[in-house]
Amino acid sequence: MKSRLKSFVYAWNGIRYAFRTQPNFRIHLVATVLVNIAAVYFNVGVTAWIAIWICIGMVLAAELFNTAIELLCDELWKERRPGAGHIKDLAAAAVFVSALISLFTAGFIFIPRISSLFN
Repeated sequence: MKSRLKSFVYAWNGIRYAFRTQPNFRIHLVATVLVNIAAVYFNVGVTAWIAIWICIGMVLAAELFNTAIELLCDELWKERRPGAGHIKDLAAAAVFVSALISLFTAGFIFIPRISSLFN
């Protein structure tokens, strides 16, 4: 049981590390807060909440994976190597794709609600 609890401590340490060192992770957390405020304000339904939280989880997890991959590449290869650069670019692309899909999802959820405010 003690080792199971330690795994939560290690995970929390990873989140704290990302928060302290990764500006993009902090940006994604701010976006998380804003999207949740908007979802409460517009009183979105259960399906929209599920989509929102899947997107939030996907983006935050991608950002954490990206950070881990970048750290690993930097640790393995102290000098610049094209392969390491490609690995880092691919990890960054995963964050970009997940953020883009999340943005489209937010658009489907919130644009009709926002436009109804002006009609």
